[in-house]
Amino acid sequence: MNIHPTFRASTIALALMVASGAATADDYAQDFGPNPALPAPHKSLMPTVNIAPAKPWGQDQKPIAPAGFDVTAFAAGLEHPRWLATLPNGDVLVAESNAPAQHDENAGLKGFVMKKVMKRAGAGVASPDRIVLLRDADGDGIAETRTVFIDKLHSPFGMALVGDDLYVADTDAILRFKYETGATQITTPGEKFVDLPAGDINHHWTKNIIASRDGKKLYVTIGSNSNAAENGIGAENGRAAIMEVDIESKQSRLFATGLRNPNGMSWQPQSGVLWTVVNERDELGNDLVPDYLTSVKDGAFYGWPYSYYGQHVDERVKPQRADLVQTAVAPDYAIGAHTASLGLAFYDADAFPEHYRNGAFIGQHGSWNRKPRSGYKVIFVPFENGKPSGPPEDILTGFLSSDGHALGRPVGVAIDGKGALLVADDVGNTVWRVAPAAK
Repeated sequence: MNIHPTFRASTIALALMVASGAATADDYAQDFGPNPALPAPHKSLMPTVNIAPAKPWGQDQKPIAPAGFDVTAFAAGLEHPRWLATLPNGDVLVAESNAPAQHDENAGLKGFVMKKVMKRAGAGVASPDRIVLLRDADGDGIAETRTVFIDKLHSPFGMALVGDDLYVADTDAILRFKYETGATQITTPGEKFVDLPAGDINHHWTKNIIASRDGKKLYVTIGSNSNAAENGIGAENGRAAIMEVDIESKQSRLFATGLRNPNGMSWQPQSGVLWTVVNERDELGNDLVPDYLTSVKDGAFYGWPYSYYGQHVDERVKPQRADLVQTAVAPDYAIGAHTASLGLAFYDADAFPEHYRNGAFIGQHGSWNRKPRSGYKVIFVPFENGKPSGPPEDILTGFLSSDGHALGRPVGVAIDGKGALLVADDVGNTVWRVAPAAK
């Protein structure tokens, strides 16, 4: 669920929660953890719209981290920073981006309404279409150098460096650029590496990429072209999936399918397995369907659009595919309904306490259609032996003001060269840095 999901006046209403199915009584909220309690679907005549209107951070205001951590603005005054990548020399790349101008939800009455909604939420801005390089040369946790690294892109999002090749995922293609260590700008044109699904309907426009550890393959997230296949299954060809691309041959295949809108990807340090966070469908109720964090199994089908959270059938989808539903894999860990979880980074550094080692940081952009609002924070999920091992923990909050405004909205997360956590805040136009407090 991004800020611009399908806006049909059909089915969203308050759903009643049932008792948690988690392992111990109070370890997890009802829509969090390995065994979320899923209420029955509910319908209403009108969808819930509960946007937190954007409001700038006040002077000296900043998000809130747990005791023992400091939060600083690594870089402020950016333009809609969405995604982050840390280079081997410690430089940080920021994709300043938004939905492309040609987009399926810009037309008609629905498009008019959604433009107004996005504007209130701080998302109705033109895409800057560029990548900015941030450099903290003196190591004080603040980037004193800022340059436009690559411009004239097309709604860029994911970035991956393999050797001296930098891959950038635009909304409709992966581009490849030659990179030199220490460069503050790339002026040579990139080459189109492979095309990605886009077109006149380009519902979930964000495309993220990550390289395999051996540098031989790229993995690409491609969101669905609808909320629940209302544009027809034909519009979903190659979408709602993670694609694998062989770098040498440029041949691609669908690595995993049935993932409504995957975004963040990261390799779990202990197991070496690829994990992703996925935004699930809307209009089934206030507490359906939980977004989730899951390992990605080669060849697995995760249900969308025919079922959710394993084999719970979505009766709105016609015709159904009972054969596929029977194969649907339940995700590993629920992370809250309508939280719009986007960013994902496993912690493989040593600056944070041991508790955080190998666990997952998740950027939750925040709901547009839930009462009370959900998300609008960064959470941490602890891991042991390659699997989630406890309830989620807040690591960065304070993005919602006491009067219900969004001071910021976290998106991408990354670990910097010194082991601190970086968080892209696309409404607050800031990259925040979370590090252990100086002793």
